[in-house]
Amino acid sequence: MSTLSYSQNTEIQYDSVLAQKLGADVYGMKSYFFVLLKTGSFVTNDKVVLDSLFRGHMKNISKLAESNKLVVAGPYGKNDLKYRGLFILNVTELAEAKELLKGDPAISSGLFDVEIVPWYGSAALPVYLETHKKIAAQNP
Repeated sequence: MSTLSYSQNTEIQYDSVLAQKLGADVYGMKSYFFVLLKTGSFVTNDKVVLDSLFRGHMKNISKLAESNKLVVAGPYGKNDLKYRGLFILNVTELAEAKELLKGDPAISSGLFDVEIVPWYGSAALPVYLETHKKIAAQNP
């Protein structure tokens, strides 16, 4: 680890090994895919069907997180835009992002529609999930 300094005495503690492990560029950033989940065209009031779709949705989220392909996921609060939630996928190709989303029954059924866009953010995002596991008293 080395310490760099800027002209305003702001120090950077650079860990080249960690940066390489996380795929960081010189700014500590990397490319991801941002996925916006929106209310889809499939509508049902069948609680058994909805429960099954959401169980599969949560199972897919867990699978993607465990494989380090998903670094952020969460629902939006009630809103007029029909936004339901978001994912940030830790992949570099759009085709791979689309393939991963096919495994989500809430998406494949049409309960959720998705918009997928490239996103550039901190390469440290994947490591926050380890901390989250330590502070969550219960799984969703």
